[in-house]
Amino acid sequence: MATTNFAALTSEQKTAWARDLWRVARNTSFVNQFAGKGHNAMVQRIETLTKSEKGARAVLTLVADLEGDGIAGDATLEGNEEAMKAYDTVIQIDQLRHANRLQGRMADQKSIVNFREQSRDKLGYWMGDRLDQMAFLSMSSLPYTLNTNGSTRATNVLSTLDFAPAANVAPTTNRCVHLKSSGVTAGTGFAAADGVLTATTYKDIVNLKAHAKDNYIRGIKGTGGDEVYHLFMTPQGMAQLKLDADFIANVRHAGVRGDKNSLFKGTNSVMVDGMIIHEFRHVFDTRGATATNKMGTSGNDEGQRMLLCGAQALGMADLGAAYWDEDYFDYNNQPGIACGKIFGFLKPQFKGNPANPSLLEDFGVITVDTAL
Repeated sequence: MATTNFAALTSEQKTAWARDLWRVARNTSFVNQFAGKGHNAMVQRIETLTKSEKGARAVLTLVADLEGDGIAGDATLEGNEEAMKAYDTVIQIDQLRHANRLQGRMADQKSIVNFREQSRDKLGYWMGDRLDQMAFLSMSSLPYTLNTNGSTRATNVLSTLDFAPAANVAPTTNRCVHLKSSGVTAGTGFAAADGVLTATTYKDIVNLKAHAKDNYIRGIKGTGGDEVYHLFMTPQGMAQLKLDADFIANVRHAGVRGDKNSLFKGTNSVMVDGMIIHEFRHVFDTRGATATNKMGTSGNDEGQRMLLCGAQALGMADLGAAYWDEDYFDYNNQPGIACGKIFGFLKPQFKGNPANPSLLEDFGVITVDTAL
């Protein structure tokens, strides 16, 4: 009698399932749609390794713009060349794993094939969701010990990843602002001296774009050579923005007419003044934070940390497909399925910003704290 043993899958079958799992993870990952290999991507994906003494790591190279004015007329250029400045930033990598295990044949009447399919989908969603959470916490300069709603995680697993410390560095001087009644103001919204924060308005978006350009945040080149920026906010923050009279007027009159206008479609993204505004549930907010750990003067005000992102706002080491392993326990009565992925995140920083050449600055992201 012939029997089928899913524990004896060939390596080719395992590889196919692993790739399928990673497709599920990538398809469900929000941040993945902004990832690319070149310097024009918001999230630069690194897929090659540089060997070091302590193992493997990915290296992201940032090249600063030239600072000199060159040579005029027939003055001698030879010997007056300017050296280009390059800065290597290292992305440490680590492994994250999870698994499902069936209780037993009698506890679950479903076939093992359905279990595998369900496990693939659930583990794929889990992987994509954790990638999103870590990516947004990294760009927000917040520790992996927090959930994206400000509450403390039940476990410290993510904070023990090798790349966690470098991914959670504090926002630099000219890369963190908050919104007040007086407009865009330097500093984070967690300092008591910052006072009462305000919700995002259309005028704030216009001023934020100007602030990004003034501080040499390089936009992402689009068609025709125009630069665009991405602004991420919570669904509640987007709801408040859509109630702003100036925002309503501009989107209504500048957008297409009819039911395709973004005001009527209820779209999660809208283009405003060269800024693509996205709402996403993993943009950090303080609704789950304890009292005195929120925002504003008293630390009790609800707020969000919007992210204004240009090119190379985040580096991601993406090393191979997620792997897929199957095993059996209790005399093959309990099948188990595990997945894992080796990767790393880093918010790039460099010296060489023309506005402040001596300061170490975040390369491509500005945190924007606002009221909710």
